[in-house]
This record gives sequence, structure tokens and C-alpha cells, in this order.
Amino acid sequence: MIPYSLLDLAPVTEGSTPREAFANARDLARYAEALGYHRYWLAEHHNMPGIASAATAVLVGHVAGGTSTIRVGAGGIMLPNHAPLQVAEQFGTLASLYPDRIDLGLGRAPGTDQATARALRRYFDGADSFPQDVAELLRYFGPVQPGQPVQAVPGGGLEVPVWLLGSSLFSAQLAAAMGLPFAFASHFAPAAMDEALALYRRDFRPSARLASPYAMLGLNVVAADTTREAERLFTTQQQSFVRLRRGQPGLIPPPIDDIEAYWQPHEKAMVAQALACAVVGDPVTVRDGIAAFNCPTPAGRAAADRQHLRPCRAHALFRAGGGGVFAGGLTREESKASASARAGGRTQRPRPGLRAIVPGSGGIATRLGWPSMANSPAGTSMCPLRDTPAPQRGAVTSTGSLLSF
Repeated sequence: MIPYSLLDLAPVTEGSTPREAFANARDLARYAEALGYHRYWLAEHHNMPGIASAATAVLVGHVAGGTSTIRVGAGGIMLPNHAPLQVAEQFGTLASLYPDRIDLGLGRAPGTDQATARALRRYFDGADSFPQDVAELLRYFGPVQPGQPVQAVPGGGLEVPVWLLGSSLFSAQLAAAMGLPFAFASHFAPAAMDEALALYRRDFRPSARLASPYAMLGLNVVAADTTREAERLFTTQQQSFVRLRRGQPGLIPPPIDDIEAYWQPHEKAMVAQALACAVVGDPVTVRDGIAAFNCPTPAGRAAADRQHLRPCRAHALFRAGGGGVFAGGLTREESKASASARAGGRTQRPRPGLRAIVPGSGGIATRLGWPSMANSPAGTSMCPLRDTPAPQRGAVTSTGSLLSF
């Protein structure tokens, strides 16, 4: 069975605050842990009122401290915004506090607009040296050598699992060359997915960290009792994408009844392309859609149009937040409908008192590739992530900012 996980942006909905978003994130992680999800990842974004995950490492600690078994990590840290040593120290600290539970995904984009990237001071110099910075970061996690002039304390010798994230061919090539697991942002940029995965698998070089290719994909998933209600919930994510393209990012909006009256034809086409990897509907529709996405055809593509990884070991991650579903609109009954879809019709008992399965918005699923995982029930309006080793394809559902990776 493919293990599932969650990708979160700590979304801030209209009428709520970042503090509430952080409490929602921890509640959601606990709920996901109780249901058997494998990972809970958070993504770095800046200067976006509707996304509160800017201090990603701090929030990873907040979530890890409120859970006990689920893996928690960054999906990802935008490395050009940071000095590799600082990232190694932060995640070395997290790995020391929560042994064998911390993941580190690395992206090359700024996770924000150009003005904010300039305010961060480092991005435009760091982007060009991304391969060198990744290599430097990996060295800090390796065994400390005699006479080593600079070491991460804590961090040295901890070998924190590191993923490379991307929405183009660049990170696929780099992950293959460095022998690292690779996560493709198919949840918002599916166009180059097949080519990137093929390139990654073809050029992969075994390393001390990974013996064979291991990939992750993103898939947007929104589930409700009826397809009509799921489509309505999905309008939150659709509105968020349109607002971002209009240069008007804001708090995560509630769903609307008529999305056609909201967007222009060219905006509709843009959203359709960006969110092409999505499963939206009632429990049966979602169950069949995820199953089709996870099932490669003889030609190597998933039966559904979404993204895929190859068939070896498979993992899936569901994400909560970032522009998919408005938190206040999700009830425990809806969460049970979604869980039932993933469980093949068997209803899972929701966590008592948890009204919204997705804090604010969001519906992402990603396929990750780590060994081990148990039953993974789907969450209403979330993004599943799924892991797979090279000969395999993984699918992930996710809804989030265009700047996620």
C-alpha cells in the first residue's frame, strides 16, 4: 500500500490569524498521525498574507513537538534564501530534538516575489550557486572530519534525509547527479513532469544516501459528500491562484457558488493548466481518481492525467492548506467522507473536535519515496504526496502557491 502524507502552508483564512493557522497545523498533524499518515511537510513562502509558513524550521518544530510518530519536515526550504550552515544547524537541532522524524526538502526558487527576494538579501547570489550550496549542506550533515574548520553543531553526523524539489528539469538533473530523492511540483506545474521523471531515472547515480531513484509527485485532492460540494470547495484554491496571478495575494478566501463569474477566460485556462493534477469529487470519485493516478499504464503514464512516479516503493502525502479549501467549510462528516474514499469505503473516525481537516485551504497530495507506511486515509480537500523509488512512479496531490518550489 502506498503511504500518504500531508503538505501544509499554514494557510490564513479570511477572518482568522496566523496564530490560529499554527494551531490548525498542529491539530491537523495530530489528526493525520492518528489516521496513519507518514509525513507532514511545510513549505517556505514569504510576503503572502494567506500563508504563515515563512519561518519554516520554527513551524516544523512546533508541529513535531505536538506529535509523536509522524515524520515532519520542510517541503521545502528555499536554499538560496539561506546560508547552508544555518539550515544545517536548524535541521540538525530539529533532528536532535526529534530523532528519525525530520525531513529536509530543498528548493531553488525564492518562494516569493522579486521585491521580497531582494529584502531577503541572499537569493539572487544564492540561486546561481544552488548545486554548490546543496553539496555544502550535505557535508555539514556528514561525519565530522578531523581538523574540519567549520561544522554544524548540532548537525554533524546526523545525515538528515534531504530531498531536492523542482518544477523543471534543473533539479531533476541535479538530484540524479547527486543521488538524492526528487520531488516534482506536479500539484501546480505539471507540464514537465514526465520529462523530469524520465531524466531523473535515466541519469540517476547511486550515492551513499540513496541506492536507486526515488521520486515524489503532487496531486490536488478535494473530497466531499457530493461532487458538487467538492467542486465548490475547490473554488477556494482556484480563487487563490487567480489572485496570485493578478498580483493580489491575500488571505485564503471562502468558496463561492459561481467560479465562472469570477475569472476571465485566460485565467480559467491558466488555472486549468496549473491544477491539471487534481482529483475533485465524492468519495467514490476520489477513491477511483487516486487509484488511477497511482496505477501506471504499460506506456509508463498514470491512467489519470495527474502526475506520476515510477513503480517500486510508493508513498503518498496529503497536504492541508495553501489555497485549496476554506477551513470553516469543512465538517467532521466531510472529513469522514474523504477518509472513507481513501479507505475504499471504510469510514475512518475523525479526531473529536476537529472541524476543519484543512486549515484554511488546500488540497495537496504528493508521492514521496521512503520505505514504510501504514494505512493512509484521505483528508477532505488535501494534497496527497506519494514517494516512489526509481522504477516506480508516485503521485501527490497538492494545492498551493505557484511559488511553492
